[in-house]
Amino acid sequence: MFQRIIDSISASTSTTMRLTSLAAGAAFALFITTCFLCAAAFISVLEKYGPVQACLAGAGIFFLLTLVAAGTYWGYKREMRKRTRIAAERAAKSAASSMLADPMLIATGLQIVRAIGVKRLIPILAIGGVALGIMASRAGATDEASPEPAE
Repeated sequence: MFQRIIDSISASTSTTMRLTSLAAGAAFALFITTCFLCAAAFISVLEKYGPVQACLAGAGIFFLLTLVAAGTYWGYKREMRKRTRIAAERAAKSAASSMLADPMLIATGLQIVRAIGVKRLIPILAIGGVALGIMASRAGATDEASPEPAE
């Protein structure tokens, strides 16, 4: 049994290492390609306009790439915050629903019903039901109307 687990881990580790080394090689090749393209663009602008304009053109290109990377990072970070918030809301909802399925809570509720009596408990349960309905309608309204503006 343990041998299969060890073999599975070994196979997945070797596959991960191979894929990582291939990705590193591809990234290095892309870096070298980008360097040669930048050098070619620099030499082309240098011959046509001069050294100052060639340096400014290179700086402008890299500035635009930096803005694109920063915008992508900002969007990704915003998306992750949104997903984290949604996951936290779902966890809170599931925790509330699982609390009602707790056997100890149900047993305690039954003991309270026996101690107070059903006839005295009916008005209390009616008020609690109305309050629960109001809370549920408010929770549904906040889910539908998102506070973030649409883009």
